[in-house]
Amino acid sequence: MEHIVDPAAGAAPVRPGDVRVARALLSVSDKTGIVEFARGLSELGIEIISTGGTARTLSEAGVPLRGISDFTGFPEIMDGRVKTLHPKLYAGLLAVRDDESHMRAAQEQDVEFVDLVCVNLYPFERTAAQRGVTDPEVIENIDIGGPTMIRAAAKNSAFAAPVVSPESYDAVLAEMRESQGRLSLRTRESLAAEAFAYTARYDTAIARWFQEKGEDFPPLFVRAFEKVLDLPYGENPHQRAAYYAQVGARTHVLSMISQLGGKQLSYNNLLDLDAARLMMGEFQIPACVIVKHNNPCGVAVGSGVLEAYQRAFACDPMSAFGGIILVNRPVDRPLAEALIEQFVEVLFAPGYEADALQVLGTKPNMRILEDCERRTANLLEPALRQVVGGLLVQDRDFDLEDRAEMQVVSSRRPTDAEWSELAFAWRVCKHVRSNAIVLARDLGTVGIGAGQMSRVDSVRLALEKARTDLAGAALASDAFFPFSDGPQLALEAGITAIIQPGGSVRDPDIVEAVDAAGAAMVFTGRRHFRH
Repeated sequence: MEHIVDPAAGAAPVRPGDVRVARALLSVSDKTGIVEFARGLSELGIEIISTGGTARTLSEAGVPLRGISDFTGFPEIMDGRVKTLHPKLYAGLLAVRDDESHMRAAQEQDVEFVDLVCVNLYPFERTAAQRGVTDPEVIENIDIGGPTMIRAAAKNSAFAAPVVSPESYDAVLAEMRESQGRLSLRTRESLAAEAFAYTARYDTAIARWFQEKGEDFPPLFVRAFEKVLDLPYGENPHQRAAYYAQVGARTHVLSMISQLGGKQLSYNNLLDLDAARLMMGEFQIPACVIVKHNNPCGVAVGSGVLEAYQRAFACDPMSAFGGIILVNRPVDRPLAEALIEQFVEVLFAPGYEADALQVLGTKPNMRILEDCERRTANLLEPALRQVVGGLLVQDRDFDLEDRAEMQVVSSRRPTDAEWSELAFAWRVCKHVRSNAIVLARDLGTVGIGAGQMSRVDSVRLALEKARTDLAGAALASDAFFPFSDGPQLALEAGITAIIQPGGSVRDPDIVEAVDAAGAAMVFTGRRHFRH
């Protein structure tokens, strides 16, 4: 025989999925929509229990309620630190209502069941992120009772419902209105999943705050990520994909980005966009970065952004086909007219003139992104890389050696012009997949060799890519040359200045070859692998 009773009325067993919500506890820090939600519950005949500031807000709005102290028989004390931590509340939340022993205990102890909790937590993340905040202020925003109520209702989702998001209020009310105050088991399980994820995120933020006061690489590395958008597919069409941003990160690859046109962004678009944005961070003057398959295929600076684009594109027009193009100045009509002559997957810029957008609109598939982010990324955040069953964590390779730290090892010192070329090539080289070789002239790349298994092959590829006379050009290598064959090929092609980390047992042979060619070479003392 089916037993369905008002849980407030007595101790008759009730099966999972049959609970009618008769009593709800509301205690929220974010009060968005809470008055409307409470009114909706009240109109369904549901008794409302509330606490502290939430109770004041509801009372002022004319919503009938019962205070938590009246429910538990215990006062709110210690500035509200202790108000819901009471066995009467948790017995009402955790009772398994088709277990006769639980129901008998509830009856013996005058336990009143609580069928729904609507709770969101103290703003720990927002408080911890404020400038000048003190440790006591942060610690005071660690919620104790809230997560406990949420977890209790979520654990007992067969008989109780946790609601943690204002975005859920309308859907919860709609279902209850249609089903005489009930929430289906499926709905309650969905709410429970959301609730446990919510408290996990909250605890992660707290654990991270404490960890960052101590170890850089703690024994337990905790981070939380929240979904930003679903992607049409992954690296290949048969793979599913989504993009998640790290909770608490100052910025992320799509923060404050507006898409002004084109198709939906893809997984590969985001990979390339991330690589291109990191590289663009190396330049302050007008610059253009073109990325294809996570490698730059053209980088240049110029007197203006149009010149920078033209010079970057000239490095490798074939590879730039279908690439991602970033510029660090607003796009005007002349640049837009140049861009539509090519196939561009993604265009990324800090702004667009109206007539430029009109021109770009003739390419309906081009993804046009406007960067409105003015915060800088926290490059002290560690770099993460997932491997099977694990995570590799390392410091980011975010800085470059100063010229004063470098050592000229050749007989001839670089000229001022060569120093500029070497510095430019070195900035680009750090962002190229290893083994990496970058050829540069006039502050633009003219040849890039990336991702080869041997360094000499990277040199050959960079030389092959070069579509111009290399006399007077500079070469950067992300790691030392194990043999002199690579530098020799470059010197024979006209390279006059080389920058590399040094450290090979054959460094003397390489220096000798550079001196014989009358070229200059600089050791940085630090390599910049990118795998």
